[in-house]
Amino acid sequence: MARIGDAKPTPPLSLLLGYSQADALRTVYNGVSKQHHPSVLADATQQWIKLILGYARHRRLWTLRVEDAESKDGPWNEVFWNPRIKRQMPQQYLEYIIKTMVSEGSAFWEPPRQTRSVIVCWLKVDAWAETLYDWVLSTGQLNTILTYYEIQNPETVEGPMSDMPLPLLLKTIQVLAKSGRAQQIEGDAADGAEGGGGVRFFRAVAK
Repeated sequence: MARIGDAKPTPPLSLLLGYSQADALRTVYNGVSKQHHPSVLADATQQWIKLILGYARHRRLWTLRVEDAESKDGPWNEVFWNPRIKRQMPQQYLEYIIKTMVSEGSAFWEPPRQTRSVIVCWLKVDAWAETLYDWVLSTGQLNTILTYYEIQNPETVEGPMSDMPLPLLLKTIQVLAKSGRAQQIEGDAADGAEGGGGVRFFRAVAK
C-alpha cells in the first residue's frame, strides 16, 4: 500500500522556507551562529524551524538528530547542506534550533534524558490528537479496540498516523484519554498488539 509521501517530488526549499536555503545558510555563516545579533538569531531560528517542520511534513520524517547537521547522505542533507555554495549547517546551531523546538512544543526528546535526538512534531500533539480522532470517526471505528500497530499501519484506509513513532502516538492518545474520548488498553486485552497495547475510542460527551 502506498504511503503518504511516497514518490512525491520534493518542492523547492524556497517554497517551504519563504526564501532560498542558500541565503539562509549564508545568514548562519554571517554571524547569526555567533549570536552577535539576538534579534537576527531569533528571526533566523524561526525561519529554520519553519523549514524543518515543512520539510519533515512533506517527507514524513519523524526524527532529527544534532548529527544530521553534518550528514551529507542522510534524510536531512538537502536541508542542511548546499554543495553549490559549500555551506553546511553548524552542528552547534542545529543543537540550538532543536532546543528551541522542544521549548515551543514542536519536538520532544526521544529517547528521554538526552539532548541529541528528538521526534519532530510538525503538528503539535494536541493537533495530532484531533487528527487521530477525526480519522477514527471517518473510518467508523468508535468503540472498537485498535492496536497501536493497526493505527500506525492501517490495512485499508491510509491513516494520518501511518508510520508514526510509538512515543508520539502514545502522547496523542493520552490527550484523547484526558478528554474521555479514548481508553488505553495494555497487554493481552489488545490482542497481542505489536507495541504492547492498544486503545478504544469513544464518542465525545457534550459538556
